[in-house]
Amino acid sequence: MADDEASSGLSYASAGVSIDAGNHLVDLIKPLAKATARSGCDAALGGFGGLFDLKAAGYRDPVLVMGTDGVGTKLKIAQTCGHHDTVGQDLVAMCVNDILAHGAEPLAYLDYFACGKLEVETARQVVAGIAEGCRIAGCALLGGETAEMPSFYASGEYDLAGFAVGAAERDQLIFGTDTAQAGDVVIGVASSGVHSNGFSLVRRVVTDRGLSYSDACPFQEGTTLGRALLAPTKIYCKLLLPLIRNGSVKAFAHITGGGLLENIPRVLSKDQAAHLDAAQWDVLPVFRWLATSGGIAPREMARTFNCGLGAVVITSPSRADDVIAAIRSGGGDHAAWRIGHIKSRVENTEQVLIDNIDRLVEPLCTPPSPSAASGTRSTHGKRVAVLISGSGTNLQALIDDLNKPSSQHAHIVLVISNKDGVRGLERAQKAGIPTKVISHKGFKDRSEYDELLHQALVEAQAEIVVLAGFMRILSEQFVSKWKGRMLNIHPSLLPSFRGHTAHEQVLASGVRLSGCTVHFVEAEVDAGGIIVQECVPVLPADTLEALQDRVKAVEHKAYPEALRLLATGLVRLADNGQVVFT
Repeated sequence: MADDEASSGLSYASAGVSIDAGNHLVDLIKPLAKATARSGCDAALGGFGGLFDLKAAGYRDPVLVMGTDGVGTKLKIAQTCGHHDTVGQDLVAMCVNDILAHGAEPLAYLDYFACGKLEVETARQVVAGIAEGCRIAGCALLGGETAEMPSFYASGEYDLAGFAVGAAERDQLIFGTDTAQAGDVVIGVASSGVHSNGFSLVRRVVTDRGLSYSDACPFQEGTTLGRALLAPTKIYCKLLLPLIRNGSVKAFAHITGGGLLENIPRVLSKDQAAHLDAAQWDVLPVFRWLATSGGIAPREMARTFNCGLGAVVITSPSRADDVIAAIRSGGGDHAAWRIGHIKSRVENTEQVLIDNIDRLVEPLCTPPSPSAASGTRSTHGKRVAVLISGSGTNLQALIDDLNKPSSQHAHIVLVISNKDGVRGLERAQKAGIPTKVISHKGFKDRSEYDELLHQALVEAQAEIVVLAGFMRILSEQFVSKWKGRMLNIHPSLLPSFRGHTAHEQVLASGVRLSGCTVHFVEAEVDAGGIIVQECVPVLPADTLEALQDRVKAVEHKAYPEALRLLATGLVRLADNGQVVFT
């Protein structure tokens, strides 16, 4: 009788919770967790708690650092698409990137998976993603909780939460608020996409546009909109932890909820501000698409999304180049840019100021480059060659301007650098522009090098030559061959303050106005006929970096305008050396 009563009574399974399914899931994920074992733990599941031995991990005087987070409504897209293999990495990334901001190495991870009905294969895919995230971060998946809650979640829905435990030696903790100084360099590290914040707004844009996640992606070829939006959050631990430990990094901000405007201030003191220039980094196509499709204002973009920067690092000027080089050579698809400086904050102003912020919504006035859209580039107008030696920010300004539908006056046919591996070459290649490196080393004299340069320009059938940070003094013979067809830009209002120390001269002179000058190139340095000038004020409290940033912003306006004037014949250099406007 007792057995019959038990068999006919209620059970946990009849209430909607399957213990058998839960046990089956544990059996499936045990090897996934075991594969994340590291010094300090064996990542074996099944106990009531997970253990970690800090001494075995090599710590002397550790401070524990903990973080927790979720994935948010990005999960809605994963569940709609049926793609569950990447959100686990998102979950790990959101936690371990946060504790990295204090210099902590992630050691152990715990997850919480809640659903209405446990679908074992879906849960296994999610946990597999969590284990992959742990592997990338270098931490052990010590355990977790699977909660099956009938009627609490609709069929097919689940939610995630994660918890990271890390550690740092007491003398290697970083906060930023007490280490960053005015004059320090701000370096941006590329994101993989939207990461895991702002998806309520993303989903609203998709809905308002009447799109489906199975539609072809409008900003990335060869995939669906859903797959593109589900690109997993980058994990920066192994990339940046060595730089934090050797003292190269003063502060690290994870660009998470609140975007650039809300997260960078978290590592600054109240009397400091970060001055950024959006022209210095690549704004990913997904953000430009969101901005234009949703009519989102630039500032709203900057306080909601990472806008192409998943992490921001603050370092001293003397270490900036080494930090950027280390990030770019760190393996994987890691791009980094010098995006601004730390300055003293003016009272009652924001702590993050972004020059050229309209670039975050650039497609409203500038569509993606034809090379990105169709594999071809515009070939209208004059053929232009650009000579560079460095980052190529003025080159980028020219590329952006010539990609506008209204720009039919010129196109860039070749970019030449005298240095290999510089950022300007990457900019050109990304835009589909042919590049060539012609090192200036090993030539008996300047004329020999310049002749090789000239031949490359002739072979490219260049009609106009633009110097964009080309750090070489050109020979008189070379200049004469391109007289009236070669432009340069100088960071002062010529004829005042010639030479490579123009900004220093401006500040020392006490003048209240500076700017930039685009001029024809003559054999005498900074002496050619003036085509365009743009002015900026020189403020009483200006530092060298502040003045440089302000002038750089107007250079990006002046250079495209000067090229347009020359390419359309609205300006020319007369035989007597006078500039003639028509």
